[in-house]
Amino acid sequence: MNVLITGRHQTHLDETVEALADAPGRVSALRADVTSPEDSRRAVDTAVERHGGLDIVCANAGIFPSGRLEDLTPDDIDQVLAVNFKGTVYIVQAALEALTASGHGRVVITSSITGPITGYPGWSHYGASKAAQLGFVRTAALELASKNITVNAVLPGNIITEGLGELGQDYLAQMASAVPAGRLGSVADIGNAALFFATDEAAYITGQSLVVDGGQVLPESHLAITEL
Repeated sequence: MNVLITGRHQTHLDETVEALADAPGRVSALRADVTSPEDSRRAVDTAVERHGGLDIVCANAGIFPSGRLEDLTPDDIDQVLAVNFKGTVYIVQAALEALTASGHGRVVITSSITGPITGYPGWSHYGASKAAQLGFVRTAALELASKNITVNAVLPGNIITEGLGELGQDYLAQMASAVPAGRLGSVADIGNAALFFATDEAAYITGQSLVVDGGQVLPESHLAITEL
């Protein structure tokens, strides 16, 4: 499998390509901003040019700034929607021709449990952007089914990432205590779910959302965790 990775930060792109140097297939990177329809188009064109086609799109770009409702500005709201929602739409739009040509296109969108299922103080704008993604998934899946393109979403719970790690080990341990699985998720947990949606085994699954959270959304209250 050949992969083109896109993102806004060249250093992160270079580090990722280096980390995947021994992976089968060719891995390359392109600096691009999904909030720009032109950049999204350029990313797709580059993937087709470098690899001869495009079979799978993983819409994974996202930001999660916090802000209480009374403090949110129009710019705060626009910024989150531009990346998390509009960016998703732009990259899928840009890829439609190439995915149709592949004959078995796959779109996998990274959403979140926050918004579609749960809420969290300070993230009303973030949650709204993630809920919007799921509305897009359902209708896009309906429109693209006749083109043999599936559209699905992965909804992560609390996953250990660079941003989350900055909160400190004590805070991470407190977060993990609220998860029935007893740990926070890893990026591999999310990657495995996305990989499934991209395979032939998932060819008859479209318009669906898969929660990957170690059971985080299952307890009816924090008291249920203490009974485990």
